[in-house]
Amino acid sequence: MSTLMGNPVKIGYLLPTRDQSLLGRHDMQAFVELARCAEASGFDSIWAGDSPVTRPRADPLIVLAAIAQATERLTLGTAVLLPALRHPILLAHQLATLDRLSDGRLIAGMGSGFPNPATRAQYTAMGIDFRTRTDRLVETIHCLRQLWSGAETTHHGTHFAFRDVRLVPPPTQPGGPPIWLAGAGGPALRRIADFADGWLPYPVTADAYANEYGFIEQVATRPVLPALYATLCIDDDPEQARQRLRQSIERYYRAPLETIASIQALFSGTPGAAAEWLDDYLAAGARHLVIRLIADDPAAGLAEFVDRVLPLLPKETRP
Repeated sequence: MSTLMGNPVKIGYLLPTRDQSLLGRHDMQAFVELARCAEASGFDSIWAGDSPVTRPRADPLIVLAAIAQATERLTLGTAVLLPALRHPILLAHQLATLDRLSDGRLIAGMGSGFPNPATRAQYTAMGIDFRTRTDRLVETIHCLRQLWSGAETTHHGTHFAFRDVRLVPPPTQPGGPPIWLAGAGGPALRRIADFADGWLPYPVTADAYANEYGFIEQVATRPVLPALYATLCIDDDPEQARQRLRQSIERYYRAPLETIASIQALFSGTPGAAAEWLDDYLAAGARHLVIRLIADDPAAGLAEFVDRVLPLLPKETRP
């Protein structure tokens, strides 16, 4: 694709693993077929979310492993993985194996989870102190990069300690897959600037996105690619789109739409308005859109987005 502001503009599709679980649909092959459709339609990436207890769904790394074998070009990403629920040696091994299986097409999107009672319960169920989740995330990133170096690694940290560990097989990408972090607000943005290769947020407005990315650019110690996690519900009837969005979001999060809309980038409306909304984020600096679509039929929703929204976006984003 062409470039805007020096970086290629890319577009990804988030697999509806959680939505399908909520509907009692557990056909893993359907996710593989959606990925194939996304690749054939010109998408750049495919993504899967993580939450074994709070918002349960298919395991993202296993789903992406299947997709790695069924696709040739798509970047594979986690949006987002919860590293604090896993030991870093095991996680490094899984991600390195997936990176090798996909011939270096992996992005490791990571976060620490919503600070709410349901997320606390998930950490409790896994025997992990919720208060340590951010420290564990940072320490895990440090361990992953050490383990992905190919060298024999010894680590003595606050939460993890191991001696003389060499990871086999090593990842295909030198140094391992890029690590993208979710997050907003001062401490999270500083963490992203210090440790991340990419930023995968969902600010409510494009202005907020521009301000937060501007902060990252000012303080970053490494290049940080700006991405966006965006949820869209498309309908020619804006009111119908809003009602469908409400039903899906409230079923997904077990919280009022207004609560989620106050912290997440959510859109409902016509295809033309959707394109304008996304274009605002591109103008604010976003260079990789990760699109979550609200649709009863995921394949039909994907096709509608390709046919009715993508052609309206700047030409740099089109297949």
